[in-house]
Amino acid sequence: ERLDRAEKLFSPAEAAKDGIKLVFMNSSDKDELLAVTDGTGYDDVFVYAPVPAVVELGDAILGFDGCLNFFAGPLDKNFSANFNFYNVHYAQHHVAGTSGSTPADMKDIVDLLGKKRLDPSVMITHIGGIDAAINTTLNLPKIPGGKKLIYTHIELPLTAIADFSELGKTDNRFRILDEMVKANNGLWSAEAEEYLLENF
Repeated sequence: ERLDRAEKLFSPAEAAKDGIKLVFMNSSDKDELLAVTDGTGYDDVFVYAPVPAVVELGDAILGFDGCLNFFAGPLDKNFSANFNFYNVHYAQHHVAGTSGSTPADMKDIVDLLGKKRLDPSVMITHIGGIDAAINTTLNLPKIPGGKKLIYTHIELPLTAIADFSELGKTDNRFRILDEMVKANNGLWSAEAEEYLLENF
């Protein structure tokens, strides 16, 4: 479901126009992942979950001079995984651990947002009001989808943007929000936000 949404938002056909081969796949098979690169491996691999098998798969699909970026900081101080040190020496593999941005990165992001080269709305899959904040925070790992945007000055249960159409059958406000979102490629928008704040 997430990959389908990603493929809709980030079209492989559009990427191809810029000379980029964009592939969406869900696989834990090393050979299948390496086949995408014709067996050469990846320059950069990002690991977003502190799971030994995921770290080890990331290491196994690195190409020459590849960098494994371990983005997910583990809570377990003894977390470890096997890492191929032969490849560290002979294939120049390296690892970095990051979980945030520097002030310079943030300035770059703001600049890209201003130039409309980045659209953070692709991350938002749910909206809610102050009454949804506690349960959303406590149950975040169990709630599917992307970012949950909470408006602290309205009351609204946590609501998936994908559910607007169904909710619109009994609440005209959601029908209007659904139309606004659909007109914006299925994404949350400033127009939808303005309507929400004026009508909820």
